[in-house]
Amino acid sequence: MKPYYIFSGSSHPFFATEVATHLNTSLGNIRFEPFPDNELSLQILDNVRGRDVFVVQTIAREPNNYLMELLIIIDALKRASAKSIVAVIPYFGYARQDRKDNPRTPITAKLVANLLTTAGADRIVTMDLHAGQIQGFFDIPVDHLFARPILCKAIEKLQLKNLVVLAPDLGAIKKARHYANHLHADFALIDKRRIDTERVEVYAIIGNIEGKDVLLVDDMCSTGGTILTAAIACKERGAKRIFAAFTHGLLVGNAMERLIKSPIEKIFTSNTVPLPEELKNDKIEEVTVAPLFSEAIRCILSADSVSSLFN
Repeated sequence: MKPYYIFSGSSHPFFATEVATHLNTSLGNIRFEPFPDNELSLQILDNVRGRDVFVVQTIAREPNNYLMELLIIIDALKRASAKSIVAVIPYFGYARQDRKDNPRTPITAKLVANLLTTAGADRIVTMDLHAGQIQGFFDIPVDHLFARPILCKAIEKLQLKNLVVLAPDLGAIKKARHYANHLHADFALIDKRRIDTERVEVYAIIGNIEGKDVLLVDDMCSTGGTILTAAIACKERGAKRIFAAFTHGLLVGNAMERLIKSPIEKIFTSNTVPLPEELKNDKIEEVTVAPLFSEAIRCILSADSVSSLFN
């Protein structure tokens, strides 16, 4: 019998398989049998009694469905007497509503934290949360991984000279500074105003980008509006070449089409969110972060420090 098990939800089985492969193991068996009305139903086919269990599920593409599926898997494992249940969530969905910035609005990040804990999760492993304080919404341990070191390795292969890392909005300042320090580059930021959920207006670029290579960084790209507006503003202000890097490539709607036509030469993203075949393009380079999640699992199993992965 296995000393521990890794199970995959249906949101990103390729990623889960890659994680298991790096740990020299195979995925546990789950039988998914939805009811005729599409109500979710499943069965854990392995005996997990007294075993440490890891469930890999990214909450993207169909977040409502995949979140509910994750909760049901955790509940099934809890009722099967698993020793511990770790939810491995490469992309933590519903994280953008992490505070009440308008009257009568939910705090969905806290709600999801409560749901996961109530379902029976003992620990969370995730990557590049939209807001770091979401870790404090949990009353169980949270291991927060970062894609930056792996994405930077891919970016360094371009051997960019005279590089400036640009934060496309105020929320990305801290992330952009970390990228700048890692790449030994200059730092700049954009002052903008959001017009609606898709459009933003640039007021000014703070920092010198004229004649320089610019790297736009953010934690996620959904509609592409923020990155696209920033890229156009950089081009208008004399940037030599423009690149972009973000951890979670949601790329909904016509985001990829817009980015392909944009001044951005190359886009780097991780594989925390599955990239459909129709969205794959020579302009985008998908970098795997599965080995980092595998090492985090290894550290949890051996009671080593997960933070040592960043030293």
